[in-house]
Amino acid sequence: MPLVDSRVHQVRFGNSKFQLCLREQRPSSGDAARPVLYVHGFTFPSDLSIFWEVDGRSWADALNEANFPVWGLDFLGFGGSSRYPEMDLATPPAGKPLGRVVEAKDQILCAAKHVLATSGAARLSVIAHSRGTIPAGLFATEYPDLIDRVVFFGPFAQRHMCELPYGLPTDPERLAPWRVVTIAAQHERFVEDVPAGNPSVLNEENFEAWATAYLATDPTSASRDAPSVKVPNGPAADVIEAWTGRIAYNPANIKSPLLVVRGEWDSLSNDDDAAWFMNGATASVGRRDVKLPNGTHLMLLENGCDALHKASVEFLSEP
Repeated sequence: MPLVDSRVHQVRFGNSKFQLCLREQRPSSGDAARPVLYVHGFTFPSDLSIFWEVDGRSWADALNEANFPVWGLDFLGFGGSSRYPEMDLATPPAGKPLGRVVEAKDQILCAAKHVLATSGAARLSVIAHSRGTIPAGLFATEYPDLIDRVVFFGPFAQRHMCELPYGLPTDPERLAPWRVVTIAAQHERFVEDVPAGNPSVLNEENFEAWATAYLATDPTSASRDAPSVKVPNGPAADVIEAWTGRIAYNPANIKSPLLVVRGEWDSLSNDDDAAWFMNGATASVGRRDVKLPNGTHLMLLENGCDALHKASVEFLSEP
């Protein structure tokens, strides 16, 4: 589908020297009236998620085909946005995890204001993935008048766990300001939730191209023995708090229509997690939970991503 406009915006974050990167992709109609702001997850930015093509078509393309202009936000420390000075060091310094939920919520607000001012729209819809749903949830509860609809893909819910997976400590203050993520670690995460005996849902050729693009987001990636990407640890700290009973927002304060959509094999966003949203988001009229077959937490990059595209477009298009 031909695009009338696809460009990058650099937006100053508050009074700081930091710049937020926003990618805009409008449909061929040029219509800007119903903007969608995408909020990425743990470890990779919007270029490698909503704008990444699987078999020649991205999630943004699918939304454009339904006449939704798409904006993708990169949090500070990711993609095209400014890096924290601490991330310029060869090893993580002492200090707290960078990019915690309140600051991330403020970055979403900054991006939303720019989107609304540029498009002339009164409201926008939000699509958030994975950890991105935590600051997006906080944003939705604090600024309901700016929001039309909310789509949470693979969201983190509040759990009460005594032991956390992936070696995460139960105290987020034990995390360094940032960490590195290797391609091997990404690949393991992409495939680990597929049940034994089922065919792979990951296109390996597509993943190789994705991995090359991922390493290119960090100018220092090749300087380490295993090429890797530095990422802020704030997202991990937010998940620790969510999984130890201290999620940053109350879903009862989400007033917009809410879609929780997830792959059936997603271990990070399971049936109990979806029930937490459905039972808790009592002010959200028309809230719904959609579980898609043969998908994991990374379904947006898998062979079955068309089902995810369809579910989100149908929800956003309803009267």
